[in-house]
Amino acid sequence: MNKWGKLSLGMLLVAGLMTGCGNNNKENNAATGSSANTNSSTASKTLTLGTSADFPPYEFHKVVDGKDTIVGFDIEIAKQIAADMGAELKIKDLAFDSLLNELSSGRVDIVISGLSPTPERAKAVGLSDIYYKAEQAVVVREADKDKFATMDSLKGMKLGVQTGSIQEDIAKGIEGAQLTSLGKISEIVLQLQSNRVDASIMEGPVAKSFVKNVKGLAITDAKPEVEDDGYVIGVKKGNDELLAQVNKTLTRLNSEGKIDEYVAAASELAEK
Repeated sequence: MNKWGKLSLGMLLVAGLMTGCGNNNKENNAATGSSANTNSSTASKTLTLGTSADFPPYEFHKVVDGKDTIVGFDIEIAKQIAADMGAELKIKDLAFDSLLNELSSGRVDIVISGLSPTPERAKAVGLSDIYYKAEQAVVVREADKDKFATMDSLKGMKLGVQTGSIQEDIAKGIEGAQLTSLGKISEIVLQLQSNRVDASIMEGPVAKSFVKNVKGLAITDAKPEVEDDGYVIGVKKGNDELLAQVNKTLTRLNSEGKIDEYVAAASELAEK
């Protein structure tokens, strides 16, 4: 959610857990501190995060204490960035393929949503250090697990992928593949269940979450390969001050082992 690489019914379990990122443009606030800023302006006390919350365990919807809440390990990282800045975190849930435009326009300050550091993205926005790496996976109907055990077996097949994602790029490189590109991973899962597509390429942890929560799905032995398999945080091009702060927080979280803790906790939450 290589999402750009989002990432259902189990999602429907987590309410469209990450689509890969719900496209309902909801905003959630998470107070994380008091006085600091984003946008290089010390006058601001708000850090606005753009994400596509249907990409479990990165970011997804979950009912917490009776309230629909955007959770996930990317969200925990964003909270830490805001806290280190003394800012309040505001979350905007957007379509994955709109995130970079929102960032470039200044409507959000940072983007965290299973974002891979492709050369094209590096030209458009500022990208942080890689904070997490995960393999890609192929998800199919359980009965087809052995049928699609290699990448060659996907040639000429109907593939469901998230629009604007690195998985979409992978699928475009498969000979004869017929792509169905959709905004939400939960929609792709529905396409699989209704036999409209044969398989879907997803980011590994996202695929595992859907397979655990949606009956009748399986991960095959096929191994999609991609050079840009790590995930980064995006900031507006030229906002070097914010980018430095983001990298500083990431360095701290990695040194403290916090990101692995966040991944484990979010994965467990996504399965409940």
